[in-house]
Amino acid sequence: MKPFPVGSSLIQSNLISSNSMPFHSSPLYHRFLRLCLFTFGLVGLIVGTTAADDRIDFNRDIRPLLSDNCIFCHGPDSENREADLRLDIESDAKKDLGDDWVIKEGQPKNSMLVDRIFSDDPDHMMPPPESGKQLDDRQKKLLQNWITQGAKWSRHWAYEVPVKHSVPKSESKWPINWIDRLIIDRLEKESMSPAPDASGITLIRRLYFDLTGLPPTTDQVSAFLNDKSERAVSRVIQELLQSPHFGERMAIYWLDLVRFADTVGYHGDQDHSIAPFRDWVIRAFNDNMPFDQFTREQLAGDLLKDPDESQLIATGYNRLLQTTHEGGLQPSEYRAMYAADRVRNLSAVWLGGTLGCAQCHDHKYDPYTSRDFYSMAAFFADINDEQHFKDGSNSLPTRRSPEIRVILPDIQEQINKLQKLKDQLIEQFKNEKSEESKAEIVGKRKQVEADINKLTSSGYLTMITQALDKPRVTRILPRGNFLDQTGPVVEPAVPEFLQGLGKINPKKRLTRLDLANWLTDEDHSSSLLTARVFVNRIWYLLFGAGLTPNLDDFGGQGSPPVHPELLDNLAISFVASGWDVKRLITLIASSRTYQISSVATESHYLKDPENRLFARQSHQRLPAEFIRDNALAVSGLLVTDIGGLSVKPYQPDGYYRNLNFPTRKYSPHLDQRQYKRGVYMHWQRQFLHPMLKAFDAPRREECTAQRSRSNTPIAALVLLNDPTFVESTRVLAEKIRTLEPDINQAVAKAFLMSLSRPPDQIEAKALVALYKSNLGKYNAEPAAAAQLLSVGLSPSPRFNQPEIAALTQVIRVIFNLDEFVSRR
Repeated sequence: MKPFPVGSSLIQSNLISSNSMPFHSSPLYHRFLRLCLFTFGLVGLIVGTTAADDRIDFNRDIRPLLSDNCIFCHGPDSENREADLRLDIESDAKKDLGDDWVIKEGQPKNSMLVDRIFSDDPDHMMPPPESGKQLDDRQKKLLQNWITQGAKWSRHWAYEVPVKHSVPKSESKWPINWIDRLIIDRLEKESMSPAPDASGITLIRRLYFDLTGLPPTTDQVSAFLNDKSERAVSRVIQELLQSPHFGERMAIYWLDLVRFADTVGYHGDQDHSIAPFRDWVIRAFNDNMPFDQFTREQLAGDLLKDPDESQLIATGYNRLLQTTHEGGLQPSEYRAMYAADRVRNLSAVWLGGTLGCAQCHDHKYDPYTSRDFYSMAAFFADINDEQHFKDGSNSLPTRRSPEIRVILPDIQEQINKLQKLKDQLIEQFKNEKSEESKAEIVGKRKQVEADINKLTSSGYLTMITQALDKPRVTRILPRGNFLDQTGPVVEPAVPEFLQGLGKINPKKRLTRLDLANWLTDEDHSSSLLTARVFVNRIWYLLFGAGLTPNLDDFGGQGSPPVHPELLDNLAISFVASGWDVKRLITLIASSRTYQISSVATESHYLKDPENRLFARQSHQRLPAEFIRDNALAVSGLLVTDIGGLSVKPYQPDGYYRNLNFPTRKYSPHLDQRQYKRGVYMHWQRQFLHPMLKAFDAPRREECTAQRSRSNTPIAALVLLNDPTFVESTRVLAEKIRTLEPDINQAVAKAFLMSLSRPPDQIEAKALVALYKSNLGKYNAEPAAAAQLLSVGLSPSPRFNQPEIAALTQVIRVIFNLDEFVSRR
């Protein structure tokens, strides 16, 4: 199938007039066609049976219908259940009611479910009109046909123990590894073909952004394009996985999940001390720490035998929640809020669950009960974190004991060198005979010791977890009311319905370490649920969508995977590898499925507009931090130091004017910290940096497994006017103008450095014309050129200001292209 023709960039799309090409070949037409496809539902996949398989599958086709339309009233929530009927349990849904059955296998005419959903009587129909739910004709017919076929039931897919599926053989030369064989097998059943391989430039940029969050240099692109060996791709993958920037890239996502921020969130949103936890996450990913160990050290590093400083820093995870430091707080209220926050995050991050919905009542859609919720909260009842209830203050940063003082790695390196020097001086003193020389050595040693003491005291604080000798009592709070302490006491326990995946037999009170082991021990099948959740998210990072699209809800309101065999096999492989994250990423990135083009054919749009089958790669905007890093990297301003305290880039004056208790004024860093990567940006929960906010970074008040992707004029204005981007464009313009006096070559160089490819004829012509129009303006108004070139900390150029300012405007346009802020 011929691929859709697309404009090579926004410039091409914007400059080509409607008369320059047939409408059906224009990018505008294709956007219009896609809108029509979604609006009128001209799709053949999504939910329901397909031409490839007329057999109705319960998890794929029926469970989502029941969950969306029936389970709210006929599900796990006993307090609000109607007619004492559950449609989430097979035995209940199919029980003999005497002369009637709700669902009678193979007999739709004798099934009350069919009678009710086809009824026109408002007092008889289901779902009832007042529910706001409605089944369309296709969905009704699907339920009827499922009963006709025998109403075969399956346990919820996410809570079935994964099994290793056989991989189909393929005569095609297309597959590179077993992932491809599973993908192509399904595509062939749907009469679909995968997209062609991505171009070398597209692939190398995709790999760099996906694995490090940074663009490749022109030299790195050339080296890859010139490498004709079969190992060219695998060589780049391994190089990038060994890069220290890999850990930074992975940390951005993990910090979204665990809601890392530099501030407390509630009320005054004061700063708190937690930056070393971010460094620990970066180091863990760079060191390829096994994911089970990664889990244990965060949840329960303090409970390990003789925990070292690194393991204590990891327990900062338990302190990342929002806290209050107001004077009139009620301890019982915030104790309940903190417990609920921890349960929500634990279940979302490791279980892909919504256990938080059972805080006030049994879950409406999933088998979680209120007892499950509070039993999970009891695991965290030993955390010593209530000192701030007594001594909270509005000081900056707010003290949240227990804390430890951590020495930065570069500072520790200096201390180690000084310690060696001190040891050498001691040896010299022992061997020295001259009293005068001995006195000189003593003087030097005292100075070295003073330097060591000064550096040692320069460390910074970070919150850790410390277990109480006696855990707090945990009760079920009726309807979540912290004032009602009449509920029964509960002990730590995992959700009852999940104990079939691995039951913990308590010989004593269970701890956070028991919980971490239950989540990851191979002896418990629950570890495969954890693995499913994690590998689905890694797939999302590399494809823009998960194998199941609901990254944070594997329950009844989530969607089943279109490739369940692939998800199971990846989860099993991940656990069998020893929870090896880099191996998992290597496996996926080495597949042909990962390396194909993101350009869709007309057939792809018609049959699979959402790309659930992965017949093509995805074209997606970069995360906010990557966009900023991209500009800094291309300009040469990026400071690549790893780790350290949070940094404060330029920010509009007065942005914090409504931030009180205490009032404060934002002061950007005026040194090299200004140019560090986005992962280190100060994360103010209530007043997130405007650049991050414009590109949909979360405030990190809750677990964020998938960032939203908006498309607003504000984002374009940020790219044009944020001082970081203006400074990056002018610094790059000066660099290029110095090397390339010919404007045609200068424009081509700017384009190549920004997008890894030369401009086509239309793009080059438009950009040169833009340069010339701006040059005329700046020759006439040199003060305007000087003003533009003064933005940022970097020194302004002293010569050729009109030419550099004009080229700056060209690069500002290039930085505003979709191609610059997206990965394809």
